[in-house]
Amino acid sequence: MVFKRTHMCGELRLADAEKEVVLNGWIAKKRNLGGLIFCDLRDKKGIVQIVFDDNISDELREKADSLRSEYVVGVKGAVKERQSKNKDIPTGEIEVFVSDLIIYSEADTPPIYIKDDDNVDDNLRLKYRYLDLRKQKMQNNLTFRHRIAKVARDYYDENGFTEVETPMLIKSTPEGARDYIVPSRVHPGSFYALPQSPQMFKQLLMVGGTDRYMQITKCFRDEDLRADRQPEFTQIDLEMSFVDVDDVIEMQEGFLKRIFKEVMNIDIELPLPRLTYEEAMERYGSDKPDTRFGFELVKLNDIVKSCDFGVFTNALAAGGDVRGICIDGGSAQFSRKDIDKMQESLKSYGAKGLVWIRHNGSEITSSVNKFFSQEQLAEILGVMGAKEGDLCLIVADKAKVVFDALGFLRRDIARKMGLLDDSKYNLLWVVDFPLYEYDEEEGTYSAMHHPFTSPRPEDIERLESDPGSVKAQAYDIVLNGFELGGGSIRIHDRNLQERMFKILGLSQKEIDEKFGFLIEAFKYGTPPHGGLAFGLDRLVMLLAGEQSIREVIAFPKNQSAQCMVSEAPAPVTDDQLDELGIKVK
Repeated sequence: MVFKRTHMCGELRLADAEKEVVLNGWIAKKRNLGGLIFCDLRDKKGIVQIVFDDNISDELREKADSLRSEYVVGVKGAVKERQSKNKDIPTGEIEVFVSDLIIYSEADTPPIYIKDDDNVDDNLRLKYRYLDLRKQKMQNNLTFRHRIAKVARDYYDENGFTEVETPMLIKSTPEGARDYIVPSRVHPGSFYALPQSPQMFKQLLMVGGTDRYMQITKCFRDEDLRADRQPEFTQIDLEMSFVDVDDVIEMQEGFLKRIFKEVMNIDIELPLPRLTYEEAMERYGSDKPDTRFGFELVKLNDIVKSCDFGVFTNALAAGGDVRGICIDGGSAQFSRKDIDKMQESLKSYGAKGLVWIRHNGSEITSSVNKFFSQEQLAEILGVMGAKEGDLCLIVADKAKVVFDALGFLRRDIARKMGLLDDSKYNLLWVVDFPLYEYDEEEGTYSAMHHPFTSPRPEDIERLESDPGSVKAQAYDIVLNGFELGGGSIRIHDRNLQERMFKILGLSQKEIDEKFGFLIEAFKYGTPPHGGLAFGLDRLVMLLAGEQSIREVIAFPKNQSAQCMVSEAPAPVTDDQLDELGIKVK
């Protein structure tokens, strides 16, 4: 038997006083005061206090006495105004006096506490995720995610998009990360891959006349994990025919405005700012800049090119850069020991050192005092816009190392100084990315986004002669230093697509083997098209104020790409391997 619920636990208010209600949920806490038994009853909507008083039968009291934490129960009773109110919970003005109770299931003592601030080890939380999900925060996050997904479906439906499912078992193609591969029993020695994205299939949908496509879909990448990355993740995936960059951006800005208004009750101003890739790197050292604070990069090449400090001059002679950031009020806030720790943290970005200069008014101190006079240091501080009390930090190396190091450092320092205001949402577009990235060690080019990205029309003539100068019709949407999504106008001309593949070092045989089906489709009339994919997990994480996407995914993997609940990945039987024609070394 099941009691038919009339209300959720967290929904009851003082206006419901004197109502007869039926509730179902878990016992969160029990207090036996002799004549009275108080329990907190919890469901996905919240907690309400239930009371067993002196007026109940002996049978009901015996059942109430037996209750323990996490028992699953149903109760019938009357809502009463609470004498001792609890301002910490929304239901704190009322309580429910129980007249009937059913115990659906008993529970052992759980291995983790069911409360938001339990501070339990992450792996233990993930192992018992089904218990962790009972926490109010986790239920709120899942509901929040649902709301964002619903707004996405509603918005794109209203704007003429058709939701289409694309295959999960596809051919392995080079898209940047490692594929997860799946052996075929029917075709021994052959393998499917799980999609890193639906990229080629959504382009084929444009060839097929779908015109506007969307899908909320799983994607898979076998890569190292971090707080905002999982081996399986979810995209809001989009593609549109007969569009240019502005058309795609305008459509996505409308979606973001809708999301912020309906989910956050925040009005964002459109159009959003745009930065070119070059400007983003020059000013912020990152193609996903956080613009909630200053500390912009300052180029010092001209002022130090004739100095006596070899670290600077050698970097410039090798074609590198000397750049710095000025930390407002940083001189008093960061000790020499703090700066040494900063320098150590920059090693992972390839930086060999960190020069510091303190503006202490009449005296300027620096780690390079013996190479620069007070006048020269004052000139550098002037170029960097430093004032008394500021700290300037400088890196000299290859441009990529300088950008990566200072891009990390400016945000890390802002975090330490409490300047990352989570109530502030700075959205912007980064546009005009390079089409290619050059690998100095290999001496080869690779696609910065993917090989289906269209170059700007005015740059096509330089594809072979000067590929490093070619800009892409690509765009990323950035929120507070995180890439929310990215996309591009795609190549729709088969000859241009083959040129792109060949510049990337693919032979005609490799093109035919890996991408032949796409090139074949392009022979039969392909509309110009472009699209974008939002990272749903990351979007939910940022708007929910979480620090990890694991907090907004029901059953995430841990940092070792393991599912702690099901213990995947796991060995399979020899019979299963034999069916697939596979042997494990």
